[in-house]
Amino acid sequence: MRYEAIVIGVSSGGMNAMKVIFSLLPKGFSIPVIIVQHVSAHSNNQWIKLLNDKSNLYIKEADEKEKIENGTIYIAPANYHLMIEKNKTFSLTIDERVNYARPSIDVLFESAAEVYKDKLIGVILTGSNADGTAGLKRIKEYGGLTIVQDPATAESNYMPASAIAAIKPDYILSLVDITDLLIKFDKQNNIQS
Repeated sequence: MRYEAIVIGVSSGGMNAMKVIFSLLPKGFSIPVIIVQHVSAHSNNQWIKLLNDKSNLYIKEADEKEKIENGTIYIAPANYHLMIEKNKTFSLTIDERVNYARPSIDVLFESAAEVYKDKLIGVILTGSNADGTAGLKRIKEYGGLTIVQDPATAESNYMPASAIAAIKPDYILSLVDITDLLIKFDKQNNIQS
C-alpha cells in the first residue's frame, strides 16, 4: 500500500509527544504530515519554531490554498479549522468549534479521509478530550490505516482511550514505535515509486 498523507491529532501533552516523533523522523522522510494540536486561540507560533529546532524536516503553519508537498510537516494555525480540499490544498475556516476545539482534529481527519481514502494514515496521540475519535472512525471507514498512542504511555490518556473504545485501531503503540512504523511505511512508498 502506498500512503499519500499522515494526519495526527494531539492535545494535552502534545508538545512533548511531537518533540519525540519529529526528532526521530529522518531527513528525506517524504510522506506529508498534517497536524492539529489544540492550542489557545491567541497562541503565537513560537512553539512551531521550537519544534523546527528539534526536527529533521521542515515544520510550518498551513496556509489557505497551499498545496500539500512531500517532506513537510504542516500544523493547523491557532483558531482555524484546517481542511483538505479535493485538489490536495488546504482550506482554513472559522466555523463553530467542534468538541470545544478550533482547530478540531475531527474536522481535519474527516476532510482528509474523503480526499485520500485508503492512502491515509490517521494517528491519535495524547490528549484530554474525545476530539479525533469520530475522525479516526471515518478514516477507518474509508480504508485508511489507524494508529493510536498506547494510553499507558500518553501524558494524557483520555483521547487515545476514547479512540480505542470507539474503533479497533490497526495499531496501539508507544511514540517511538509509532515513529518506527511511519518510517517503515515511508520506505515502502519509496521502494514502490
